[in-house]
Amino acid sequence: MRIVKLPHLPSETTTAQPGDLLPEAWYKGKTINIDQTEQRIKMKNIVIFGAPGSGKGTQSDKLIEHYGLEHISTGDVLRSEIKKGSELGKTAQGYIDQGQLIPDELMVSILAKVYDDFGRGHKGVIFDGFPRTIPQAEALKKMLAERGDKVAAMLELDVPEDELMKRLLLRGQQSGRADDNEETIKKRLVVYHSQTQPLIEWYKQEGLHHHINGLGELDRIFADICKVVDEL
Repeated sequence: MRIVKLPHLPSETTTAQPGDLLPEAWYKGKTINIDQTEQRIKMKNIVIFGAPGSGKGTQSDKLIEHYGLEHISTGDVLRSEIKKGSELGKTAQGYIDQGQLIPDELMVSILAKVYDDFGRGHKGVIFDGFPRTIPQAEALKKMLAERGDKVAAMLELDVPEDELMKRLLLRGQQSGRADDNEETIKKRLVVYHSQTQPLIEWYKQEGLHHHINGLGELDRIFADICKVVDEL
């Protein structure tokens, strides 16, 4: 960590004053930390959002490759913590064994641990599969704020339901996934519309929502995503 002195100010480590060489809105009343400041500017934490089959995984992979972002998939993280036998993983396994949903507080604690493990030099994180509800979005916002960070954008991959159905049925045929059958898919989409879709309005109120047409060529969809990310 580098604490620097502005050349026209007398103290060795100082607080910035109006008119100093750095923007007052960022530094007023704070000790200047150049490394952290540059990092805050560059960090692009992104929530990638959409119904099952909307292409979140595919576009996340492309974002990781193109921008060098980290990736947190809640399902993968949960399985990893359980496999490692961590205390958080053991607690989560207890809820699963009892057929209960994992509480939001525990899930956020698990995500926070993974987020912190990336260190302070990362370029940003893609949150895939979380948040799914407004309380989870509020918890994520709080967790990041405690670290001086924030969500830079929520990308909504919008795909018509009939196309989602076709994609998921095809995926089931190719992968053999038992949950990719028509009856189960319909139930998952009902859950999405009733429980998760209200997040769109929440992120609109936060000024972070970006609509992406998720129907069409993968490269065109990714180009639209890049237009948003490049401007963050």
